[in-house]
Amino acid sequence: MKSGQEVPSGAAPAGATDGRTRDRVVRLLLERGPSTAADLSHELGLSPAAVRRHLDAMTSDGTITTTSTVVRGPRGRGRPARRYTLTEAGHQAGPTAYSDLAAGALSFLADACGPDAIAEFARARGVDLERQIRDEVVAVPPAERPEAIAAAMTQAGYTASVSELPTGTQICQHHCPVQHVAERFPALCEAETAMLARLLDTHVQRLATIAHGDGVCTTHIPVIPVEAITVFPAAGSAVAAGSTPAGPASVSGAQPDPAASGQTSQPSNFSEGSL
Repeated sequence: MKSGQEVPSGAAPAGATDGRTRDRVVRLLLERGPSTAADLSHELGLSPAAVRRHLDAMTSDGTITTTSTVVRGPRGRGRPARRYTLTEAGHQAGPTAYSDLAAGALSFLADACGPDAIAEFARARGVDLERQIRDEVVAVPPAERPEAIAAAMTQAGYTASVSELPTGTQICQHHCPVQHVAERFPALCEAETAMLARLLDTHVQRLATIAHGDGVCTTHIPVIPVEAITVFPAAGSAVAAGSTPAGPASVSGAQPDPAASGQTSQPSNFSEGSL
């Protein structure tokens, strides 16, 4: 994606696959074994081109791989057919009883100890994920940390990417390992958002989540507008003495031009931790 090209909230960039289609492909391959793109296209009710886009993305992230078998024609001539099959990582991503078990355990915890216990569990899980990826993130300069977070979260199973927009930066997670549990317990998403804010040491806003039915989890890191920066005049200056300056106050005497710096001129109205 080109820098500055905005992606609508919840829309995956080219080369990505949405969580629900991904789950359906995994389930079909678990049930039917190695399948061609044509087979999957028929079962999913999607065009061959759309299915191949999803399959290419899942091949790239290691969820599936391809094998070739010979298909015999009417005259006995064979031609290779590419079939898609799950990798070991893909099998681990398939539907299991663990999601139901985890959701049942959290429901029991909420009934026994109240909703605050769920929030505390979610916070502890966010701290644990932060601990796993913090060293990789803080080892790079602040401007490179969104990319470092995306790479680390991809290794953790989130399949994340970064997009640069005029209003800031977006981290998009194209897969959620706890999607089915987070659908019932949104505190997990809230704790994850707080974790990203801590790693980046700045305010962030969650625009979309897979658990809420969006195609991707999208976290926006807004640019701090120039108007939000408070400049305090030096003691003894004309401004400090109460006189009205001829022009806008600034550190060096000239107000930075928002257009020249690439920053948005609109003040931020994001609320931290919102979904």
